[in-house]
Amino acid sequence: MATTGRDYYEVLGVRRSATEAEIKRAFRRLARELHPDVSAEPDAEERFREAVAAYEVLSKTETRGLYDRFGHAGLRSGGFHPTAFDFGSLADIFSAFFGDDVFGVATRPRRGRGADVAAEIAIELEEAASGVKREVPVQVARACDECGGSGVEPGTTAATCDECGGSGRVEQVSRTSLGEFVRSQPCARCGGAGRIVEHPCPRCEGAGRVLEERALEIEIPPGIHDGQRTRLSGEGHAGPAGGQSGDLYVLVRIRPHERLVREGDNVFSTVDLTMTQAALGARVEVATLDGEVELEFEPGTQPGELRVLRGRGMPVLQGFGRGDHRVLVNVAVPRQLTEEQRSVLGEFERMATEKTYRSDESFFEKLKSAFR
Repeated sequence: MATTGRDYYEVLGVRRSATEAEIKRAFRRLARELHPDVSAEPDAEERFREAVAAYEVLSKTETRGLYDRFGHAGLRSGGFHPTAFDFGSLADIFSAFFGDDVFGVATRPRRGRGADVAAEIAIELEEAASGVKREVPVQVARACDECGGSGVEPGTTAATCDECGGSGRVEQVSRTSLGEFVRSQPCARCGGAGRIVEHPCPRCEGAGRVLEERALEIEIPPGIHDGQRTRLSGEGHAGPAGGQSGDLYVLVRIRPHERLVREGDNVFSTVDLTMTQAALGARVEVATLDGEVELEFEPGTQPGELRVLRGRGMPVLQGFGRGDHRVLVNVAVPRQLTEEQRSVLGEFERMATEKTYRSDESFFEKLKSAFR
């Protein structure tokens, strides 16, 4: 696996088989050690950003799978970009990732992340081989232009919730024989927003977001496989109250080809020769990913014979080189003969000797070699 940066598992100090809980615990530990609020190390900020990027990748099944298979190059191709932090308090960092702070209680209303958006496109096999740019139509929630995403009518302001004092959460203290227990939960009056909107924006009706039809351009890398997804970071639904936008995941489907079949990075096809072409030799055009290619078949070409076109298959995704194109020979035997043709073939058969039909490797051996 080729990478251009430090291994993310090494950054977090976990095994490649680490569970989601182990990854979460490792990031919490590093965040407490490296955040500029608590660390005086000169490289703490850089190491903290590295830990954030590592956690973003390894905490999600999609990006972790892409990273495990193709490394940093695969993430870049999939459109991944680490979250940009302005280094607020350590509590804010934990709230952004886990929904709580170091102590398990949010210190201010959380700006939730927007939902991800899924889309699907279909491309041709040739486009999957060369790579292609496509526009993907999506409907996403965007911050309202009228109120800037606040949900408040321009010229007015939202009032601080008097129930929670603007924190968005209320605490309940229970006294038992074992001591006091503090329970924190979202404020019922403001819904956890910490504010009361008395004059909602007329355009978005106080939601702060409006639906928008967009056509986003996506770059599909050469060699992509059917059923793989690619990601556009930050192109999903906008988060509430100005929160971070979600991502757009595009499922790529490759349409079946009329003459070619893909198997991994290799491509398979057949070529039909008539009985006389196989016996006398012929030049025949064969369809490949790069267009028609003329192949020469020697006299005596046998059914099931395999012709390998090196480097004419699919590109290796996020790697180097290409697979092969394997062409399997099929010899067409005539089904209907005129009397004259039958007479000629009969004369040929009478003139044939043991040398005419020299034995060769069995058909099944040839067939098996096509899939090696």
